[in-house]
Amino acid sequence: MKKTLPYLFFIFICLYGKLSSQTYQLTGSPVINTTGWDLVSNASATSDFVQLTQDVGNQFGVVKLATPINLKYCDKWKVEFDFRIDGNGTTQYGRGDGFTFWYLSNPPTGFTGGGGLGIPSNANGLMVGFDIFNNTTEGQMSKIHVLYGTNNLPAGNNNIEYNNTAGSTFHSADLNPTQPFVGSAYKHVEVNGEMDAINPNIWHIKIQLDGVVIADQPFTASGGAVGMTTGYFGFSAATGGASARHSIKNAKIYIDKVPILTNTITPFVCVNPATGNGTVDLTSFQNQFVTTPANYQFTYFGPTGTPITNPTNYQYSTGTTNITVVVKDPSSTLCDNGDGKIVLTPSPFAANDVTLTGCDNNNAGGAVFNLTAAALSSVPGSTAVFYNTMYDLNNHLNPITNPSAYLSPAAVIYAQVTTPQGCTDVAQVTLNLFPVVVVQEATLRSCAIETNPSTALFNLTTATVTSQPGTKTYFPSMADAQNGTNAILNFNNYISPNGVVYIKVTNGNGCYSIAKVNLIVIPQVFSNTLEDKIICMEDTTTLDAGPGFTGYEWSTGATTRSITNVSVGTYWVKLKTGNCIATQTVKVYASQQPVITSVDISSTTVTVYVNGGTAPYKYSLDGISWQDSNEFKNMPRGDSHIYVKDAYDCDPVNISIVVPNLINVITPNGDGVNDAIDYSALAGKQNLVFNVFDRYGAKIHQADKSNRYKWDGTVAGRKVPTGSYWYSVSWNENDKKSTPIKYSGWILVKNRD
Repeated sequence: MKKTLPYLFFIFICLYGKLSSQTYQLTGSPVINTTGWDLVSNASATSDFVQLTQDVGNQFGVVKLATPINLKYCDKWKVEFDFRIDGNGTTQYGRGDGFTFWYLSNPPTGFTGGGGLGIPSNANGLMVGFDIFNNTTEGQMSKIHVLYGTNNLPAGNNNIEYNNTAGSTFHSADLNPTQPFVGSAYKHVEVNGEMDAINPNIWHIKIQLDGVVIADQPFTASGGAVGMTTGYFGFSAATGGASARHSIKNAKIYIDKVPILTNTITPFVCVNPATGNGTVDLTSFQNQFVTTPANYQFTYFGPTGTPITNPTNYQYSTGTTNITVVVKDPSSTLCDNGDGKIVLTPSPFAANDVTLTGCDNNNAGGAVFNLTAAALSSVPGSTAVFYNTMYDLNNHLNPITNPSAYLSPAAVIYAQVTTPQGCTDVAQVTLNLFPVVVVQEATLRSCAIETNPSTALFNLTTATVTSQPGTKTYFPSMADAQNGTNAILNFNNYISPNGVVYIKVTNGNGCYSIAKVNLIVIPQVFSNTLEDKIICMEDTTTLDAGPGFTGYEWSTGATTRSITNVSVGTYWVKLKTGNCIATQTVKVYASQQPVITSVDISSTTVTVYVNGGTAPYKYSLDGISWQDSNEFKNMPRGDSHIYVKDAYDCDPVNISIVVPNLINVITPNGDGVNDAIDYSALAGKQNLVFNVFDRYGAKIHQADKSNRYKWDGTVAGRKVPTGSYWYSVSWNENDKKSTPIKYSGWILVKNRD
């Protein structure tokens, strides 16, 4: 180090705010930015680097932070930068001398000879020098020197190249063979500092040059560096008999500490008149420094720097008291932040008179006031006790026991307000009432729903319950309206039987009243005269809905009271009463036709049996002449028609019958005359059965297809004795009803053999 001028301490501050660590930088292109820093003597910044000295003898250059940095609470810091030393040097001595990065309490302010690398005598702090001139041999070298102390040794030659204070210095080997400092290319340096956890006067310093560790060891402060907490970061360089250009760029100094939200808090405090002192809980302000106080550790120091052991009950007196707050994050390696201040300046306490206005909801005669919400004091932690009268307050009688829900008409009450420091004052609290929301009971009537006639569809919004503006909500019960539960959401289309609902009317002040609304279902009105009818299928009739309705609308499209020429079918009519409509259905039935169930023929007498339809029945053989009896005598042999109609006198039903040709005597002698009884003429009828019985009722013959419905007076081939025999013939007519016919009679058999 040959007669070197002070080296540039360069740094451009780029402060990312209180929520990030502090990084001081000197960067920029095409011209480096030196805002916030001091350039001293020959230091200049005209390109993307700071030139501390030119390649000229007897130059001196410094760049340093304009304000000092307090590392008292900083556990770690880091500096990195790029340097270049180039030039031709002098003919006599060559290149020299080098530069120094430092953290000094007394940085250089004027010319310093080259041999000290720009460091003045008696400089106190940390110095890391990059030396290219060997003052002993006056030759070239590349060495790194470290001093954590005072630059005052050896006496008379204050040069860190020769300072060997034990535990406070370091001198590297000559790096010229492997990492020479001189050249056109920039070299990258990292310097890391970490405070010893036990002894704050020991710093562990690690120095790397282009990634190669040069030093990594603890250094103990000596001389004026002992107890030093505040200093200036900077760089310096000087030339003397030897010269070189010294350049720096891309420099960054990291000083990471716990971020805090604010640096200074000035709470309101007062002194108790009775004692002249006050107490305050300093820990109550922690959330103003950090968002989550539980994650941090807080230490408090009084005006003289003495630790405060009872921060939750700190006593102060009149005058201003400054408290230092140190915030530590135990979960990280950030520096403790000692920038916090709590400034206590006692001032007289005066409580605030306030006015509270509440809602006389539902005209209850008063409002429920939350007295605790009254802004009686701006002092955090103040408490208040409320009284109805000043007499009660002065004598501490009858305090209000439910201040958060105090029911009261318009009134004036009083509060005794006490700060956490014990200061008191009386505040007047005026209780006012907003105007009452005026409502009235209403009734809604609506037509019954046809599919569920016990209910109706109501539009609750049409209920006239108030003339005042406000928001309406609808509820099925008074309790729901008061509690704001189970609100009716379909209030425009509310289906309900007879009953009540409640409308809560809330005005712009948030006050409400509740109105009762009666719901009346208008019952359906039907015609008493319109009834179902029965007519003949071929007939028509008249349907009359009767009087008393304001409108009629039939399914036929008619709008008259009655409709005519109505045939069998189902009809409806919409009957209007006022605004309500009831749909009434009426049916016109076809009368049930009588049915001829069977016909008995005995000799020439025909008996007709009928069911269905409506009695009495009428009977006829020609559909013209009618009789009440169902029996016809002296019927001719052969085909006949029988007609039947019921009481509705509709078109008759009729069937065709056959009265068989009756043979009463057979003589089965083979003469071809009356040899057999023969009903084969009925073979085309359905279910034809022909049976012959003896006088004891025993069936002796059954005629069927096999014997062609004949009987020749024999049984099993043998002639029966002469005598009378009974027979019956039954069948179903070939009509739609398959009417059963039964014919019976007797026959005389004469067998002469």
